[in-house]
Amino acid sequence: MGFLKRLSGLFRASSPESKDISYLFNVQCDRCGEIIQARVNLRDDLSAHYDEEGNATHYFCRKVLIGKERCFRPIEVLMTFDAQRCLTDQKINGGHFIVE
Repeated sequence: MGFLKRLSGLFRASSPESKDISYLFNVQCDRCGEIIQARVNLRDDLSAHYDEEGNATHYFCRKVLIGKERCFRPIEVLMTFDAQRCLTDQKINGGHFIVE
């Protein structure tokens, strides 16, 4: 039954009060130093992992970022979010995170 609920949710119109909830982050390429700003849409970009009852236990997101100015080297970002969509872990290959 949980599968049918998730499937029906795909066809519902979003309510006017639903806003784009995003997680913004910046990375810097290890090769050329270019700074890239990126975002994760917490409604659409996350892949859910479910338990046996069909409840989402945590979420996962993988982004591959490529700069515009210098070397075009791909930077892979792996992020894990808890059931409330709060960031719990992040890893990066080819760059490093910039904290503002």
